[in-house]
Amino acid sequence: MTQPIDYIKTHKDRFLAELFELLKLPSVSADSAFKNDVIATAELVAKQLEKAGCEHVTIYPTAGNPIVYGEKIINPELPTVLVYGHYDVQPADPIDLWDSAPFDPIIKKTDLHPDGAIFARGACDDKGQMYMHVKALEFMTQTDQLPCNVKYMIEGEEEVGSKNLGIFVAENKALLTNDIILISDTGMIANDVPSITTGLRGLSYMEVAVTGPNRDLHSGLYGGAVANPINILTKMIASLQDDNNRITIPGFYDDVLELSAAEREAMAQAPFSLEAYCQALDIAEVYGEKGYSTNERNSIRPTLDVNGIWGGYTGEGSKTVIPSQAFAKISMRLVPNQDWEKISALFERHFKAIAPKGVRVAVTTHHGGQSYVTPIDHPGYRAAAAAYQDTFGVAPIPQRGGGSIPIVALFESELGSKTILMGFGLDSDAIHSPNEHFGVWNYLKGIETIPRFFHHFTEISKQ
Repeated sequence: MTQPIDYIKTHKDRFLAELFELLKLPSVSADSAFKNDVIATAELVAKQLEKAGCEHVTIYPTAGNPIVYGEKIINPELPTVLVYGHYDVQPADPIDLWDSAPFDPIIKKTDLHPDGAIFARGACDDKGQMYMHVKALEFMTQTDQLPCNVKYMIEGEEEVGSKNLGIFVAENKALLTNDIILISDTGMIANDVPSITTGLRGLSYMEVAVTGPNRDLHSGLYGGAVANPINILTKMIASLQDDNNRITIPGFYDDVLELSAAEREAMAQAPFSLEAYCQALDIAEVYGEKGYSTNERNSIRPTLDVNGIWGGYTGEGSKTVIPSQAFAKISMRLVPNQDWEKISALFERHFKAIAPKGVRVAVTTHHGGQSYVTPIDHPGYRAAAAAYQDTFGVAPIPQRGGGSIPIVALFESELGSKTILMGFGLDSDAIHSPNEHFGVWNYLKGIETIPRFFHHFTEISKQ
């Protein structure tokens, strides 16, 4: 029987070439200027799914970007795995910080990737990881080793909140019926320390606008006499956290699920070097909520961060003005039991309440999602752990993730299915940043491991 690793060796160059073709399309969902590229990417994903062995491949239009669906049903009595991924990517800005063109993929060797890493926007998040599943399907169909049914749902709005995916899922529950959902949109601790993400933080993404005078004013004639929206905005934002870096919004922590000492001790067993962490980020020391470790701060604790702030004159040279308006984008990562809509409402109420009378404040909720946890005794987790054991030679470590995939909680509420997060990226892959990359080794290891999940899940389901 042909093994995945042997099939991969034979087709490695083609697997990379096909991924490069996908990465060259700038499918940026946040910018309407790339709408045609987004559609072209959906069409390419559909084409490759069909070539890999999928049947009934369909591009479903939505009010936003299309959703690609395909399936391979070999026996209705067998388990069904629903694979989810997304083909849209983050904007590449700032372009000048990239060492190579973001949509012209290139392989370069690095210290962590001696076999080379693919540098391109979307290489890891999520085109590279999504495409592993397409090639895993090809292996299973071409070698007659697909042990159960599989469905694919690949969307184009994950990076902007997946608004239309929720509608699609609610309207197509029968089409999407499954026994487990499989996603590769996360990472692992290291190439020699595999891990499976068992929890995700929720998200509330806000935008605020502070308006003062009805026009920009001369800072000499009016400075000190009227409120400067930028000054006010920065003071308001600074007040959202206290000296211990705890968030000051009333009611923010009311529903936070605190982990027990035993659970925190178990988390601390994961290998972690604070020195290496600081060195990789070129920082002198870490920063965060008092009383928690770095790994706890970025996984089991809620956060509030300014993602962007602007206003006034930012061009070359000087222009002495008091701006009429100032703006900021603020995201809050949430933990189990925190409801993102409740937190958004608490934020809006508090932010408006702390504004001085000399300005007007507008708050917009962009998008959000709930947190999520998968028990490690679930059949899906056990199958994933066995798959990693097969291909890595060691058992994976269960790990809470700091990121958010808002649709995971939606899948459970709408489809009644648990999700398994089999990520193969590394924290150093610079997702959402300039020079995003994905190790060639990681890409191929994912293709090797995914078929083992299908095998183990099918066997466990028979028990």
